[in-house]
Amino acid sequence: MDKEVRKLVKELEAAGFTTERTSRGHVKVYRDGTLITTLPGTPSSSRSLKNAMAYLRRAGFRR
Repeated sequence: MDKEVRKLVKELEAAGFTTERTSRGHVKVYRDGTLITTLPGTPSSSRSLKNAMAYLRRAGFRR
């Protein structure tokens, strides 16, 4: 898993989100049992994490 993704996962868990690693290396992010977004294990483009962060902000996550 990418260093930036690992850091984000730790922040999400500290903020009360639940995370789950898939067999393909992605990270599913849940809040109150509802899937919010799926993070890439190794982001291939600069937009992938930014797009995931947009979904997380809409769900109430603040860095």
